[in-house]
Amino acid sequence: MNDLVRQHTDLGESDLEWLHLLVSEWQLLSDLSFADLVLWLPTSDGTRYVSVAQMRPNTGPTSYQDDMVGHLVPRGRRPLLDVALDEGRIVREGDPEWREEVPVRVESIPVRREGRVLGVIARNTNLLTVRTPSRLELTYLQSAADLAQMIAGGAFPFPGQQVGMDRAPRVGDGFIRLDAEGVVQYASPNALSAYHRLGLATDLVGLPLGPTTADLAPTRGPVDESLVKLASGYAPREAEIEGQDCVIQLRAIPLKPRGERIGSLILLRDVTELRRRERELMTKDATIREIHHRVKNNLQTVAALLRLQSRRIGATGDSRARAALDEAVRRVGSIAIVHETLSQNLDERVEFDEIADRVIAMVGELSPDGRGVGRRTGRFGILDAETATPLSMVLTEVLQNALEHAFPAGERGSIEVGAQRPENRKDPDRLLVTVQDNGRGLPEGFDPRSDGNLGLQIVRTLVEGELGGRFDMLAAEDGGTRVVIDLPLEQQKS
Repeated sequence: MNDLVRQHTDLGESDLEWLHLLVSEWQLLSDLSFADLVLWLPTSDGTRYVSVAQMRPNTGPTSYQDDMVGHLVPRGRRPLLDVALDEGRIVREGDPEWREEVPVRVESIPVRREGRVLGVIARNTNLLTVRTPSRLELTYLQSAADLAQMIAGGAFPFPGQQVGMDRAPRVGDGFIRLDAEGVVQYASPNALSAYHRLGLATDLVGLPLGPTTADLAPTRGPVDESLVKLASGYAPREAEIEGQDCVIQLRAIPLKPRGERIGSLILLRDVTELRRRERELMTKDATIREIHHRVKNNLQTVAALLRLQSRRIGATGDSRARAALDEAVRRVGSIAIVHETLSQNLDERVEFDEIADRVIAMVGELSPDGRGVGRRTGRFGILDAETATPLSMVLTEVLQNALEHAFPAGERGSIEVGAQRPENRKDPDRLLVTVQDNGRGLPEGFDPRSDGNLGLQIVRTLVEGELGGRFDMLAAEDGGTRVVIDLPLEQQKS
């Protein structure tokens, strides 16, 4: 709609926002009217109309099988549009149109904002299944007529009251019509069933809905005046009522076709099962976070025990055993960092940049002389836990290997960790990780596919076996060693 409005009309951004607000609400008008709606706007030169939005009813057959959005028609071809736009009134004159052997009644409703008519809604009703209307259908049609008058007068939709079509109650979910005093004139079967679940033992018709709803809502203090006002339909608002065994969502829409409130529409929806599932998901999320938190604590305990054992062995002078335990501490610590991050999230996805920075800092702090590792460039992005855990271990092993073998004892150097997920790569669904040092370089004849210590064997196993990626070590152009890790990220999103 934005593109069509900006391309073909002179409407400003505030007018466009109003149209968006209207389109977010007009499913209500379509369902109450049993009719298709098409929003037509006059073009900049005033010679044509462009259709920018379309809505089909959930309560009846459509009168348009084709998508009408983007169609252009000249002025004069549809006289009802011209009259509604020029005179600013609802137009119902004329005989039904025939479309593919289907009679269609066409009406035009001007869309007014701050005294100006922005466009026209064409309301198209399929008359093929017309029969004697029931009380429900008559109430629907009367309410639709009131809403149409409000749109023509600029009183609907309500500014600042945009409602998401995916979560708001719809006409078929439950419908109540109130008079100006808030007394129920009509309640649909679904609405009556919802109130019966709240505990109502009688019919709704003739009852003041506000006080009745407040009496049914479980409270421990004074009557909730805001709930009384909402259920009485005095203002456009939404709320939920939680009974003993059900949750009902309410939405109030005051009817002011001629400026004064003549009544209200109350849409309601039984969301008991939806809220129950949401609570179950929240409970599961909390359980998963707690599991990650406990795993992190257990891993930190294991790391602490290994660290104590390392210090005790160090007192006996067995340097190789102490070095092995120190490596185990770093490996356990890298996994603990991932679980700590997962314990703070609602899903099994983590921002790996934070984990990488903490791994870099941890390896530097646990190095023999306490020297820092270096810095990170680029962005890893968001990764699944299944990728983040082995990748953190890989990064730990590669950094530790560089610290141990790249620089002579007592000599300091630099190690840089790079992450690359650019859009201009030939294969953008891959993560390229590099770890480069400026040390002594690789030994002569070193083969990264077969040579190396336990740490490099772990790296090869994790990268190629678990992550399905590629691992290589090669001499850097300006001296030192460059480790390249190329991982597929088909399931990852940045």
